[in-house]
Amino acid sequence: MEKLIEQAFSVSRLHLAESLPRRWSHVLGCADRARIAADALLDEVDSITLVSAAVLHDIGYAPSIARTGMHALDGARFLQQIEITDRVCALVAHHSCAYLEAELRGLSAELGVWSDEQSVLRDALWWADMTTTPDGGVTTVHDRIAEIRERYGPKDLVSFFIKQASRELIAAVERTEERLRMAGIDYAVK
Repeated sequence: MEKLIEQAFSVSRLHLAESLPRRWSHVLGCADRARIAADALLDEVDSITLVSAAVLHDIGYAPSIARTGMHALDGARFLQQIEITDRVCALVAHHSCAYLEAELRGLSAELGVWSDEQSVLRDALWWADMTTTPDGGVTTVHDRIAEIRERYGPKDLVSFFIKQASRELIAAVERTEERLRMAGIDYAVK
């Protein structure tokens, strides 16, 4: 199972490190955040799954992989083709409230191939993504949402999506942070 993490890093590095170095930095930061949650909240199998999904969650941005304009869907499809576990594919497909973006893009049926597991692990993945800056640093969910809206601009579909998704994203982050506090883990922005 540990081979899954090695494979995730290898695939992500191959497709993101050179073509999208800033995205690669974000993914590495997400992996660091995921490890915090994994160590505190999950068993060994789920920890490996979480870290792997964090490393692969943005693979669909890679120019060699992007097809539909929806990176979560493109990433999950690619990962399925290279036989990454179904669970990791589903986590990538549904990361950070992707179903709302799918609705806006008319891709709900395509995304519906995978189920959103709505679990502690899924919340932790969303937390890792939504508390990591584009450069891999640590941030708050509110600052991350604001950064996304600013980066894409007021007329972009992603800005509209993130505004719609913010309540669910914040709730997942808050649930994870409460779980981390209960486990005595320091996760805060430094």
